Amino acid sequence: MEDRYSVNSPRRILSFSKNRKTNPSFTDDKQAAGFGVSGEHGPKLSEVYGFVGSITTVLFTAIFLIWAYIPDNWLHSVGIHYYPSRYWALVVPTYLMVSVALAIVFYIGINYMATPPPTSFNTMFDEFSREPEPFTGISSTEEIDEQPIKPISNIGIDQVNKIMFRNTKAS
Repeated sequence: MEDRYSVNSPRRILSFSKNRKTNPSFTDDKQAAGFGVSGEHGPKLSEVYGFVGSITTVLFTAIFLIWAYIPDNWLHSVGIHYYPSRYWALVVPTYLMVSVALAIVFYIGINYMATPPPTSFNTMFDEFSREPEPFTGISSTEEIDEQPIKPISNIGIDQVNKIMFRNTKAS
């Protein structure tokens, strides 16, 4: 027997959603409504990582800006005597921006190199291309019900040209 929860078609998905019964709950109990603290309703791990990552980013940005703009004698008065050269305050962001710009340029260049020329038949056909199946005359309505949608196939370039470029001069 077929499993009740196996889904084979969109129609079956729709039938599951129509047959679902809702049971509204009007309780005032916060624990029953899902607002309590338990192992099931805790924060997601991705949310925790995102929060920690955003706080860390803000913290390191503040430290970088303090190091880059506060004069040396202020840092010495606070007790900070060892820190990198201010040269790196300019070099690291510049290096990162140039690296991102070059990565984008290389990505676009590689895509242009991988694209076949416009005269190539690979722009029209590939290993997944399908020729349309020939039309067979359907004699009864039972066969129409059996196959309501034609199989997926590519439209030939000759048919596209006939539709797009046919001579439609007004007489």
